[in-house]
Amino acid sequence: MKACFMGLGYIGLPTAIIAARSGVDIVGVDVNPKVVEMTNKGKLHIIEPGMEELLQEMVATGKLKASTKPEVADAYFIVVPTPFKGNHKPDISYVEAATKAVVPFLKDGDLFVIESTSPVGTTEHIAKQIFAARPELEGHIYIAYCPERVLPGNVIYELVHNDRVIGGMTPEASDKAVEFYSQFVTGQLHKTNARTAEMCKLTENSSRDAQIAFANELSFICDKAGINVWELINLANKHPRVNILQPGCGVGGHCIAVDPYFITAEFPEEAKIIAQARETNNFKAQWCAEKVKSTMLQFELDHGRKPQVAMMGLAFKPNIDDLRESPAKRITAEVMQSFNNADIMVVEPNITEHKVFKLTHFEKAYEEADIVVFLTAHNEFKTLEWRDDKVILDFCGIFKK
Repeated sequence: MKACFMGLGYIGLPTAIIAARSGVDIVGVDVNPKVVEMTNKGKLHIIEPGMEELLQEMVATGKLKASTKPEVADAYFIVVPTPFKGNHKPDISYVEAATKAVVPFLKDGDLFVIESTSPVGTTEHIAKQIFAARPELEGHIYIAYCPERVLPGNVIYELVHNDRVIGGMTPEASDKAVEFYSQFVTGQLHKTNARTAEMCKLTENSSRDAQIAFANELSFICDKAGINVWELINLANKHPRVNILQPGCGVGGHCIAVDPYFITAEFPEEAKIIAQARETNNFKAQWCAEKVKSTMLQFELDHGRKPQVAMMGLAFKPNIDDLRESPAKRITAEVMQSFNNADIMVVEPNITEHKVFKLTHFEKAYEEADIVVFLTAHNEFKTLEWRDDKVILDFCGIFKK
């Protein structure tokens, strides 16, 4: 069997590699020639433990190759970004463009699956576009929606072991998609319709967003009340039916920080709690930025000089290189813009360079800084010891003080 993956990003490339390992011949397509070149050389352009070794093996055996253009295959998978337009309206133009690219190659009996996070009704919309261009295919190809649900840093395991929701446009399409995914997924494959599968993906991440918003709201309250939020949550979680998440400096990434808007954009009157959770988590980043700025001003008043500041972490979550929608990056930019002449060191151990920020090694930054701002709980930061001679703003629970 041959499969064509449209998009070689954080989900498309790992899924293509895992499918190739199961015996499927894979052509991975990306519009970025550099990504294609790196992939064909067996070089991973993302950080994912153990994945580069698998990529090298699949490239060497000829089971996987990358290209800037699709090829004839038996199954096609759309795994491209779905960013925003204005006012947090979801933009499915990448899904439409990837679909348009494969339409000429579709033939009787093919499987076509969208994995990209999408608003409810997208699969039906895309199906209409396919059949408008190729009316002879209606009733002769299998169209389904199957969202991913993996944790960066543990993708190899989760792509195989996690359950998947598969929503076909028809029961036969669901069966056809299950047949493909069962080649490498050992978790359960749950069949439903396309709309329910689309909404399931959005619901999962909106639920997480609301849970994090509760923790972040607690951090506001505890800061004002003089209570250690980390201790409070730890004690509350001793209750057998309570499991409060940990607060942070906001919510980032291209899932939890994005997917709720796909619901609120379509259902503004109904999605009240979902919308409020987004507002709370967005506000947390601004709240953190204001805390940093006021601390810098107070330091200057107390010491008669400007402080050296270390902004620790740019990624949206620990131990990855993904900066998409990162509140840590947003906070750092806000602080630097507000204090143009300030001595601010930026730390992100999971990337080697950044086009905007000049990066500093974490140990050097921690040693030299007067004010240390922990934004992302990377493992490297947890090797540091608390210093009473520094002002430490710990927004992600490195020390839980």
